Amino acid sequence: MMVHCPGWEDGVRQARATPTLGVGLHFNLLVGSPLTAAISLRNARGEYLSLGALVRKTLRGAIRDTEVAAECEAQLAALQGAGIRVTHIDSHRHTHALPVIRRAVAQVAAMRGLPLRRPVESHRRFPNDIPSQVHRALIAWSWRVTSVGAPPTRAPDHFIGVSMQGGERFAERFMKVIDTLPVGTTEMMVHPGYVDAALTSADGYTWQREREREALTAPELREHLRRREIALIGFGAL
Repeated sequence: MMVHCPGWEDGVRQARATPTLGVGLHFNLLVGSPLTAAISLRNARGEYLSLGALVRKTLRGAIRDTEVAAECEAQLAALQGAGIRVTHIDSHRHTHALPVIRRAVAQVAAMRGLPLRRPVESHRRFPNDIPSQVHRALIAWSWRVTSVGAPPTRAPDHFIGVSMQGGERFAERFMKVIDTLPVGTTEMMVHPGYVDAALTSADGYTWQREREREALTAPELREHLRRREIALIGFGAL
């Protein structure tokens, strides 16, 4: 969950009503404003920086790790204060793979004993999808570079997600991934949802979320998982 972002109150209600659902902190450094002072994370209007500005600032070493850690702790506290048991940490737009931010968030995750998403995805999947390959390569490069000095954290054995994005191709790609899952635990990053005016005004990934929701809730997928003897678990089971 993204803390204090549009849909927050409804998300809290649904999470409370579904106590078996594992809920992680989708650490946010891009939407709205920080919960803490976090001077290095704000623009002149007091809001979060854009993704491009955040990347440039991290590469210049102008982001303060103490502010990132404090903001991560504040967002965790807000989730827990809403009565939600947090099972793991990941981040909006994979910003926790950036320099400085990676180390700060990993320190919080390690201290809390929480798993942290490891967004490194194989290039063997859908090799002809060039935009996806570039996206995966950038995230993996940043993750490996920022591993130096970052405390170890728990994570699933494998990660798949960027290669499955794309709307019309999602159902087909998801089935192909299911048929070739490696041994062990795999985090499947998906973005199902309902499209409304609030989403359309805030995010370009809209109708694709409807396609993902339809594919993920289809009875055929559940049966396919059963035949393949694949168990669905949450981060709380790691």
